[in-house]
Amino acid sequence: MTSSAGPSRDAIVATAHESIARGSKSFAAASLLFDRRTRERAWLLYAWCRACDDIADGQDHGHVMSVVEDAPARIAAMAMLTDAALAGDVIGVPAFDALRLVAGETGLPPRFAHDLIQGFRLDADGWRPRTEDDLLRYCYHVAGVVGCMMAVIMGVSPDDDAVLDRACDLGLAFQLANIARDLDEDAAAGRCYLPTDWLAEAGIASDAVMAPANRPALAALARRLTTRAAQFEASARIGTRALSFRSAWAVLAAARIYGAIGRKVAERGERAWDARVTTGKGEKLGFIVQAAIDARQRLTIAAVPRDPGLWQRPR
Repeated sequence: MTSSAGPSRDAIVATAHESIARGSKSFAAASLLFDRRTRERAWLLYAWCRACDDIADGQDHGHVMSVVEDAPARIAAMAMLTDAALAGDVIGVPAFDALRLVAGETGLPPRFAHDLIQGFRLDADGWRPRTEDDLLRYCYHVAGVVGCMMAVIMGVSPDDDAVLDRACDLGLAFQLANIARDLDEDAAAGRCYLPTDWLAEAGIASDAVMAPANRPALAALARRLTTRAAQFEASARIGTRALSFRSAWAVLAAARIYGAIGRKVAERGERAWDARVTTGKGEKLGFIVQAAIDARQRLTIAAVPRDPGLWQRPR
C-alpha cells in the first residue's frame, strides 16, 4: 500500500479494460453495451475479481490453472489488500485500486467482496461439495455474489433483495455452465465440483471423473448442471425489468452467450470435453442483436414471484 495519490482513474480504467479483454471475450463483448459510466465500473469490478481469481489459482487472466502450494497465504494477502481498498486506501496495485474506485463510487457493500473471497478459501482448503445445496452455496460465493455486485454497479439498491436475488440467479447460471464445460480442466488441477452424492448415484469414483468408461454417466451429470443453469437463467431474466435498457441489454447478451455454452455442453454429450466449448464472434454478434430485442420487451415479462424452490442466497 502507498500513501501517494496513485494512478489516475483513467489509467486504472484503461488497465481494467485490458484485463477484461484478455480474460473474457464474452464479458468484454457484453460490457460494451452498457452506458459509459456503468461500462467502466464493470471493467473495474472485473479487474479485481480476475486478479483475485488469478492470485488464488496461479493463473494469468484465467488461463493455465496450476497447483498452488501456498494458497492460504495468497488468500490472506488478497483479503488484506481488499479490506484496505474498501477502506479507501490507495494500494498501488491496479486491480485493487479498481475495487477502491468502484466501491467508493457505488456504495458497494463490503460483505459482497468478503463473500467472494470466501469462495477462494473453499478452493484453497480443497473443499468439495457433498450435496447440490453445497454446490450452489459454492456457486454463490464465486459467481452469484458477483451478480449482486454487478447489480449495484447498475444502480440497484444494495437493500433491494428481490432484484439482487435475480442478479444472483444469473451468476449461479453462469457458474453452473462453467463447471459443466470445465470438468476436464478442473480434474487436471485436482478439483471436482460435482456433488459427491451425484457421483455416487452415477457410480463414478471422485478420483476418476474423466475416465473414458465414465463418459456416458458424466454427460448425464453435465446435463443436470446445465438444466439447473437454465432454470436460474430464466429466473434472472425477470430481474431485468428493474434495469435500464442498456444495462438489461448487456445482461441479456451475457445470458444468451453463457446459456449457449451450457446448451452446447448438453448437446455434445460424451464429446463435450474433446475440445473446449466456446461461442464464436458471429454467434456473439447474433446473441447481442437478439438481446437488444429481449431488452426492448423486458417490461412485458410477467413479474411473477421468484420460484421458492430455487436455492436462496444467504442474507
